This record gives sequence, C-alpha cells and structure tokens, in this order.
Amino acid sequence: MGLNKLTNHIYYLEHNPEVDRPMLGYVKGDKYSLAIDAGYSANHVHDFYKAIEAEKFDKPNFTVITHWHYDHTFGMHAINGVSIAHEKTNDFLKEQQVRARDINYIELMKKDDVHFEKEYSGQDKLSIVLSDITFADKMTLDLGGITAQIFHAVSPHSDDTTCIYVPEEKVLFLGDSTSEDFFNNGYMDKDKLCSLIQTIQSIDCRYCILSHCEPLTKEDLLSYLFTIELQNPSLLDKEN
Repeated sequence: MGLNKLTNHIYYLEHNPEVDRPMLGYVKGDKYSLAIDAGYSANHVHDFYKAIEAEKFDKPNFTVITHWHYDHTFGMHAINGVSIAHEKTNDFLKEQQVRARDINYIELMKKDDVHFEKEYSGQDKLSIVLSDITFADKMTLDLGGITAQIFHAVSPHSDDTTCIYVPEEKVLFLGDSTSEDFFNNGYMDKDKLCSLIQTIQSIDCRYCILSHCEPLTKEDLLSYLFTIELQNPSLLDKEN
C-alpha cells in the first residue's frame, strides 16, 4: 500500500479497515515535513515510512497527534522527529502508561478489541510514550512554503481533539472528531457536534480528512453531519 496524493503538498496512507488502522497524513513543505498521527503500532509506522521512502520523500520532521486513542498514538515510540500533542492527550497517555504496567493489560485489550488482537498478534508488551511538545490552544508550524495551523477543537469523540489546517492547500485534518465517544458507551454529544460543525463551517477548506474513510469535500462532510443533527433543529437555527 503506497502513498496517495491529495494535493501537491499533501499525501496520505489510506486507512486499513481489516485492523482498523487510521489514515496517516503527510504534509510536505519546502523545508520540513509533517505527519498526521503516529499510528497503531511500530509496524504501522514502518509501513507508513516505507511508503514515504518509496516516493523518495524524507521521513517526517514533526508528527501531530489528533487524539489519544491507541490506534493513533501507540506507534509514537517508533516515529522520526518531534511529536506534538494537546496537553490533555499526554494526560490520557499517562493513564495508559500506568495501566500498561500490568503485564496482563495487552492481553485484556486483545480480548476487548478484535482489531487490536490482529495488530498486536504475537506481541506481549506495549511501548507507550508521551509527546515531546504539548500545546493548550493552538500553534502554527512553518514547513516552508506552507503552514500547518494546529488547534484544539470541541468534539463529541474526545476531549483532546486536535485538528490541523493547511490553508495554502485548503485541507483540514479532523482525526476521528466527528464520531461518537467510544470510551463512553458510544455516546454522541449533539452540542459538541454542533460546535464542531460550526468550526468546520468557519474554515476555508476544500477537503476534510477523517481518519477512517476516504477524503471528503467540505460540502459532503457537512451534508453528512447535518443528517446526524436532523432531530436537533437548533443546529439549523444557528446556521441561519
């Protein structure tokens, strides 16, 4: 599986539903490159870097984490360069580090998640690390010719949701932000979804990139999100 080109500066390794691997993004600047998410495991990172090297691109100088869930962070110990995450992401990962001290934790996760069992088949330990840099609200990286605007967003999926906007390419990376909270019995907070929709509406983007599907246009994503809100007319009132 190789890199897919979205724009002249943005590529991605597509998601793999067989093991529920999320999409990993690659933003290529003139001076530096940026990865979106650290992947499910060291093997996931290896496959990503192999695809990058096949294009004769450099490994990422920076990796931004969209949220703490293990399919986006448990490969962080294997990445190249500097990792960046919201401060809440590191708080969640610290909790995971404590749990992983139990030698049975990885086996419990395999029992709970068939995808995790496939990704970590034959492995008996986890390497969970924290990001090198944290931020609270927003930060911007100048990659040379293009910039990455990194910001925290309200989301129904996770409290540490981080989005990445590349204005020169009009691309917005959203992670899993539009999904329900799987660690809270699949609860969908409509107010948080409303806030996220308003955030997306306010950004001048052409493409919206979610982690477990193909890239969508802004219009297509918003149309889908409004179907979720059909029983909550307050959102439409706010838009008007």
